[in-house]
Amino acid sequence: MKHVRIERDGRIATVTLDRGNAANALSLSAMRELTEAARRFENDHETSAVILAGGANFSMGFDLRDAESGEVRALGLAERRQRLAAGPRMCQAWQDIEPLTIAAIEGWCIGGGVALAVACDFRVVGRSATLYTPEIERGMSMSWGSVPRTVALIGPARAKRLLILAERLDADRALDWGLADEKAEDGEALAAARRIAERAAELPPAQVRMIKELIDANAHALGRATAAIDRDQFILSQSSGDFEEGVRSFLEKRPAKFTGE
Repeated sequence: MKHVRIERDGRIATVTLDRGNAANALSLSAMRELTEAARRFENDHETSAVILAGGANFSMGFDLRDAESGEVRALGLAERRQRLAAGPRMCQAWQDIEPLTIAAIEGWCIGGGVALAVACDFRVVGRSATLYTPEIERGMSMSWGSVPRTVALIGPARAKRLLILAERLDADRALDWGLADEKAEDGEALAAARRIAERAAELPPAQVRMIKELIDANAHALGRATAAIDRDQFILSQSSGDFEEGVRSFLEKRPAKFTGE
């Protein structure tokens, strides 16, 4: 894989997204590799915990400059729906991993990075980490199954502040809200995630998986029932003038002027 590497140490695996740049953004090819990485743990009875890490920035979200993503917007509706399943499929694959999963978050965790992080069981944040979902400021809706997962973690009111008002959460606020489970010193999120993974590795693996499956079945039942809705909302948003204005203003580094069109 070009953008993702997998390292194993006993019963603990570490998956690292590395786009080779500071943004560590999620291109469609990187998303497919992260999906493939998650699926490598299917029927894997030797792994108790999987850590998901980025670099200095966990991920600054979906890569709006990705040439392949630009091509998707020119497709017909049926093919666009199929191609835009890459994000939801990636996050679902991470949620479905049977071992416990821990996201080790340093620096910026934006948009699609947040969607990926909330698909994990736990999130450890570095002291200077910031979680931020600016999709609405780009004229689009938050997607990839992240809305019901976020509601399950922090409740509807705080989810609206994060996803509608686009409030930025520093490490302390993320911890207070329940979006993060532990805070570490900068550069130590991976080590802190490793300690959680080591605890999981001490426990009976079959029982860990059964209890996780039962908890997730209760926590995510509604999310699974409404899984297709946010993808179609995203496609609908893409047809709006506000979407074009939001993306254009972001690329031109200027305030957006939304009209409701």
